[in-house]
Amino acid sequence: MSDEVTADIQTTHILDLAASGKRVDGRGIDEYRPIAIDVGFVSTADGSALAHVGDTAVLCGIKLEPGKPFPDTPNAGVLTTNAELIPLSSPTFEPGPPQPGAIEVSRVVDRAIRAAETIDLTKLCVTPGEKTWVCYVDMHVLGHAGNLIDTALLAAVSALTHATVPAKRFAIADADYALDVQHLPIECTFVRLGDQIVVDPTFDEEQAAQGRLTVATDETGRVVAMQKGLVGAFSPEDVKATVRRAFVHGDRLRGFVRGGGP
Repeated sequence: MSDEVTADIQTTHILDLAASGKRVDGRGIDEYRPIAIDVGFVSTADGSALAHVGDTAVLCGIKLEPGKPFPDTPNAGVLTTNAELIPLSSPTFEPGPPQPGAIEVSRVVDRAIRAAETIDLTKLCVTPGEKTWVCYVDMHVLGHAGNLIDTALLAAVSALTHATVPAKRFAIADADYALDVQHLPIECTFVRLGDQIVVDPTFDEEQAAQGRLTVATDETGRVVAMQKGLVGAFSPEDVKATVRRAFVHGDRLRGFVRGGGP
């Protein structure tokens, strides 16, 4: 049996299950897979976290180094976000230049961090127009079983929350200090499977989906970012309902970032 025929059979099975409110792994339509976050995973980073959502795993490392501010923001630090889809994490990833999937993950995570003002970039300025801290947020996908965006942001925000500014090492201050994190954005991704909209899609559900919507919220009750992906539409009513669900999930997932669990 060809891979194409197998994929069609699998898609039909996933859509049939969704029509009755069921999923292949036994979850309900509004249920996340098990979540775990291990902070301080990389001792050589200024902050790090390994996030798991089911079998999807993303490692994020934070590095802070002195650099020069951008001319148009002389009083602010620099934030650089990058995602790498390691080939060993999925047969769909290939070595070489960044793939579209990696670019999308890095951009969507970056947008949520910036829009929520997770860190106050002005506090990273050392000397206006001359010296500032450059914050590198590097995400590495170690296992791809679906829903990379949510997992990547969980890893990134957790790593930022536990990051230390190495001021003493670079002779900028007498002591290192914790990176000031102001807000905790959480992204919740939903996909349409027929008439159902399910949260936290697996890899197979993403292949069968007719549209994807990611909603980023923060602890103050703001929707800070949204991202539409894949082919397919969501009605205004669908979007409103999805946002309400994202707030509920966001509040619960922030518990993992804070270290206290759900």
